[in-house]
Amino acid sequence: MKQAPAALLAGEAVAVSYSGFRQGQHPDRGDGAINPSDQEVLEDLEILVRHGFRLIRVYDSGDNTRTALELIRKRDLPMKVLLGIWLDAEISNHEGCPWLEEPIPAAKLAANVVKNSAEIERGIELARRYGDIVVAVNVGNEALVDWNDHMVPLEKVIAYVRRVKAAVDQPVTVADNYLWWARYGAPLAAEVDFLGVHIYPVWEGKTIDEARAFTVQNIAAVRAALPGKPIAVLEAGWPTVASEFGDAASQHNQARHYGELRQWAAETNTTVFVFEAFDEPWKGNPDDPLGAEKHWGLFNVDRTAKAAIK
Repeated sequence: MKQAPAALLAGEAVAVSYSGFRQGQHPDRGDGAINPSDQEVLEDLEILVRHGFRLIRVYDSGDNTRTALELIRKRDLPMKVLLGIWLDAEISNHEGCPWLEEPIPAAKLAANVVKNSAEIERGIELARRYGDIVVAVNVGNEALVDWNDHMVPLEKVIAYVRRVKAAVDQPVTVADNYLWWARYGAPLAAEVDFLGVHIYPVWEGKTIDEARAFTVQNIAAVRAALPGKPIAVLEAGWPTVASEFGDAASQHNQARHYGELRQWAAETNTTVFVFEAFDEPWKGNPDDPLGAEKHWGLFNVDRTAKAAIK
């Protein structure tokens, strides 16, 4: 189904998810972050602009996001931003998350509530300060789907959405799995301005030949379940290396899926954020350098382009 052109974020059909952590860099995992420098972030943004990207998604309202927004304004880069507000766990999903082996302590959950509130305020401040750059605000990333390790109750996510909507002028959404939206998303859909949907055929055992049809079918299912709301695909992509997927992960298959996503996005007036801009070695199992989480980028970690965009 074709959406109205106004459904496109910043008028862009194809956008990209961005996180700037390079080799040896990582977010705070308990002992502090090692962040990219301002010059490294600027290099990234200029690479993306040169390759035609005019819209990026960032995942939180922390230091790296502030740096990116400042540089976009200072350098007058032709780029808009879907701003993220990251929500950490407020309930322990140790029985549902495969890699959460023990319950999250109550003290940690209570601290996360305070942390999430502060993150909300940072996001509001950035959305206001950079209103010329921030085109929409996303509250929470996969905090609702039943396998996540940072679960937040639906009623709290709704409360956070209301808090942000009351404070900013931009459209507000929440990013989660397509199946969650279709099955359980009605209460949240009533609160957001558009639906932020994630879909990864390869994670569900689909071949590259099945990927486009699987994507189209399941976005249609979300639309049927929640009619009347614009949809943006906030994550979709294909890894180039993955011990989990064997030969299915390749630059050739990534390039094909990327091309099919671009075509579908343009045909249906749907903004699709391809996951992701650059490979991120810090992600996933540190003992498995070939793990999929490290290899979704359209660019290698050394910033050379992969086949999809050469």
